[in-house]
This record gives sequence, structure tokens and C-alpha cells, in this order.
Amino acid sequence: MESTEAAQVIMVTLSMQGHMNPMLKLAKVLVLKGVHVTLATNDVARKRMLDSKISTNFTTINSTGRLSLEFFSDGLSHEFDREKDSGTFLASLKANGPKNLSNLITDLKANGNQFSCLITNPFIPWVPGVAIEHGIPCGVLWIQSATVFAIYYHFIKEPDLFPNLENPNGILELPGIPGLTVGDLPTFMLPCSPSHFRLLVTEFISILDKVKWVLGNSVHELEEETVNSLKAVKPIYSIGPLVSPSLLGKEETIAGSVDMWRAADSCIEWLNKQRPSSVIYISFGSIIMSSKQQIQSIATALKNIKRPFLWVIKASETRKDEFPRGFLEEITKDKSGLVVSWCPQEKVLMNQALACFVTHCGWNSTLETVVAGVPVVAYPEWTDQPMNSKLLVDVFKVGVRMSNCEDERLSVEEVERCIMEVIDGPRAGEMKRRAVELKNAAKNALEEGGSSSRNIDKFIAEISGRPSSNNV
Repeated sequence: MESTEAAQVIMVTLSMQGHMNPMLKLAKVLVLKGVHVTLATNDVARKRMLDSKISTNFTTINSTGRLSLEFFSDGLSHEFDREKDSGTFLASLKANGPKNLSNLITDLKANGNQFSCLITNPFIPWVPGVAIEHGIPCGVLWIQSATVFAIYYHFIKEPDLFPNLENPNGILELPGIPGLTVGDLPTFMLPCSPSHFRLLVTEFISILDKVKWVLGNSVHELEEETVNSLKAVKPIYSIGPLVSPSLLGKEETIAGSVDMWRAADSCIEWLNKQRPSSVIYISFGSIIMSSKQQIQSIATALKNIKRPFLWVIKASETRKDEFPRGFLEEITKDKSGLVVSWCPQEKVLMNQALACFVTHCGWNSTLETVVAGVPVVAYPEWTDQPMNSKLLVDVFKVGVRMSNCEDERLSVEEVERCIMEVIDGPRAGEMKRRAVELKNAAKNALEEGGSSSRNIDKFIAEISGRPSSNNV
């Protein structure tokens, strides 16, 4: 393809790990195709990265593109807990972010940068206004499934399709999304959700008229019916899966990350000593903190199952008293399991020792496990996770759903049942076969001529002012 050396893109994201990761991965894809990318986020990310001794610099091999990080203030101190008090965080970001981001863009332009496009995270809906102020065409990277995008779009544009959101078993009929119940919906749109989350959904859909491109971190073939149904209302370019090249069996040619916590490399050494397809991997992401009751039930179930496990629990070093008495000492002694605070998840999912993944079904984890071909036990908690769980279990058919009891407690028996069904149940072989099928489909989408590869080239051609014959 022709050189795109002149194309410059600025990307804007929230300093949340699950938001920064897909933005960085898209940035690396663009850089490898010759685009210069500036990735900007609120400056608490720099503090966390430096505290974790993670470099904020990137090294690029065999590419004319370049990648750099920039930061702007959200108006809060570095010590403020943005995950715990998300309402105050989002309000402060909305009040202070536009001016501070605009000043950053002004400074970057003064230093010779001429941006062809601004790509924003979907959950900072004031950013397109800043792009318009600077005369920069705007796109959005949708970091959840195309199915969730469609649900939000119809919820705001066609509210009559959602007559009653109080009954979780209520049936919904939406274009391109068959077999949907209220319980499958993203929690942000439910009556029980905090008002600032519902407002985010409304504001995001309302600014789509200001957005020229919607890039979706998904695979056309995995959500084909939904993506096709959106063509008439708001087309979405599926450009995923946005995962590390290593997960696709390729070499990483751009060194650098935006990880805000240092991963425990010891877990890979431990995994390498385990038998193939033997290890249960449990991780519930960077935001949700498991309750003591959940920890106790999962720990007891793991002890009863008697299979090796790798368990990621955020801040696990400060929560030792929440495990059953003697549990941590026992697994340390017999090396039957490993508990860590953070791990390099993609490397874990690639490891041949893995048997299954017990997950909250965040979209990044969903795509990573699909690309790795690992069956799942789905245990969704909030936001888009219930819908992702439905995709994994009912649509992709690569796992089972783990549910709480009526009193909202997670039982030991339910944990055992679900893990054993995925590992050794009558449908385990079929789940593994489906997982391999989806793995191949996801990888093929990014190969030359694949659906995502063509969409990426089409987008680059458009921001570069060149004609493109690519279309999906």
C-alpha cells in the first residue's frame, strides 16, 4: 500500500487499564502501517506507571510510524480513588478535561503536529467537541462488543423497544440480536444503575452525529448479524481483535506498554511446570474486588477439585485473612496453586497448561480468550459483562454460566459444577472444538485480505485523503 507517513492521529482515553489496553493496541496497529500516533490520557496513569517502574517510552522496529504518550489533568489529585468514586471522577473530568486536553492539542500543534484524526474512548463524550474546536475529524474506538453498541443505540433512539427493564426475565426483540432478555443487558442502562453511568450512555449516543468513524474492537464474522443490522443507522468498522501480536503467533515489533501495575512473572514460570490442559485460571479484571464470601467459596471449590490453579486477586497481599484458614499455606507447601495480585494475562492464556478461564467477561478478556482458544466459566458482574457472558455461552458456545444463589451468594457447589463441566463434562470436547474454530476466525480477520485488515486499511486511506477499494 502507499506510504501513510504524513498521517498523524491523536487518541484520547480514560486512565483505566481496560480502556487503555485496546487503545494502545490500535495505536500499535496504526504505527506499523506508517501512521504517527499520540496517545493521551489523564495524568494519574503516568503516576501509576512510574510507581510500578514501567517506562512511558516506546521503541519501534521496522516502521516509519512513531508512538508517544501525552498526559492532561482531570482536575483531581493522584491520590484520589477514581475507581471507588467514579461519579466524582467523571464529573471532574468533564469540568476540567476539555480545557486541559484542548491546551495539550494546541501545544502539540505548535510543535509541528498536524492531526488527520482524533480517536476517542466512547466514555468521554465531551472529546468530539474538542476535536471540532480544533478542526480535527473525529472517530471513536468502541471498546465493547458490537452487540452492546447496538443495544445502547436502540435504547436511546428507540426506547419503545424496551418497555420494561424491571423484570430480568423479560424478553426483548431488537434488530440483529435474537433471544435477548433484560438480564442480558448492560447494567449501565438499568434502573438500578447510578445516574452518572446512565448519563454516559445517553451522551455517547447523542454525540455520534459528530463522529465520522466508529471503529469496533470486534470481528465481523463473530457478530455478523448485529454489525449488518447497524449499517443503515450507524455503520461500525470491525477492526479487531485488538490483542498483542504474540497472541496471534506474531512477533512484537513495538516495545512498550501502558500497564499501571507490574505483573508477577513468576506465574509463567509456575505454569511452565504444569501438565498441558490442567490449570484453572481465575481472574476478575482490574476493577472488581471479589467479596470475602466469593473468595471463600472459590477457594473451597478449588481445594475439592484438586487441580492446579492460577488465581489473580487484586491486592491479594492485603487480603490474606479472607481466605479459608490454612489455604494459602497449604498451596504454598504443595505447590498446587498460585495466588497473585496481577499477571500478564495474554501470556497466561497462550500457555498450553491452561484448561479453562474463570472470568467476569470484560470485553478485552473475552476477545483474548477467544483468540487463545480457551473455554470459559462466565461469571459476569456489571456493565457489558452480562451480554458478553451470553455471547460466550449461548452464541459462541465456548463455556458455561456461573450464577449466584437467590440470596446473591456464590455457592461452593456452583463453582465446582461449572469448572468440571467445562473441563470434563459431556460438552467439554465440543466447547474446545468451538474455541479452536473461533480462534481461527479471529486470527484470519487480521490476516492480509481479512475483514478487519481491510477495514483498517480503509480507515487509514480515508484519514490520509486517499481512495480505497476496501469495504466490508
